[in-house]
Amino acid sequence: MGATYDAVLFDNDGVLTTPTDGNVLREAMRRAFERVGVSDPPDDHLETLRSPTVSSLRGVASEHDVDPERLWRARERAAIDAQRAELEAGRKRPYEDVATLDSLETATGIVSNNQHETIANVLEHLELHGFDCWYGREPTLAGIERKKPRPYYLERAIDDLEASNPLFVGDSRVDVQAADALGIDAAFLRRDHRSDYRLSTEPTYEIDSLEALPDLL
Repeated sequence: MGATYDAVLFDNDGVLTTPTDGNVLREAMRRAFERVGVSDPPDDHLETLRSPTVSSLRGVASEHDVDPERLWRARERAAIDAQRAELEAGRKRPYEDVATLDSLETATGIVSNNQHETIANVLEHLELHGFDCWYGREPTLAGIERKKPRPYYLERAIDDLEASNPLFVGDSRVDVQAADALGIDAAFLRRDHRSDYRLSTEPTYEIDSLEALPDLL
């Protein structure tokens, strides 16, 4: 059945590790605002800061008369620290089927919309070894623009692995869209938190566990 893939790349949150609780991230956004002198941001600004475009970030920063780069640095530090605390507390953990990756003979990598430092913390704390390369987002305004569905980091990882026929495994629309932008195959992983999730782009495969991967390779 395999398509002779020479590399497999993975999203992280929801694929390799459990997603960070939304309330934890929301409180991290509140702390970020506090660090730049905004004591009571409205709810919609908290939500914007969780996943902004550069334009929406600038808009929120302008409303509070805060430099957008300063606000974003505070946001990234708060998010990194909050997720590290979740790792240390054992609330952010690897899925059991991640053990399947040990049996893969292809090169492997990680491409995440999370911060590069957070992915480093995940790999270190959870002792997830063996990945040939990994990319998280730069904690800058440029990093916002480069996150998936743009294939910027995915393309860099593929180049690092010198792969000609890679497979990308993700659990979101942006993962499938990033793969589609590069013309590579995508496996959509429908875990429990994605039971009713609808895709806008058809993936090459839909799987419910990483244990299905060896049969695809």
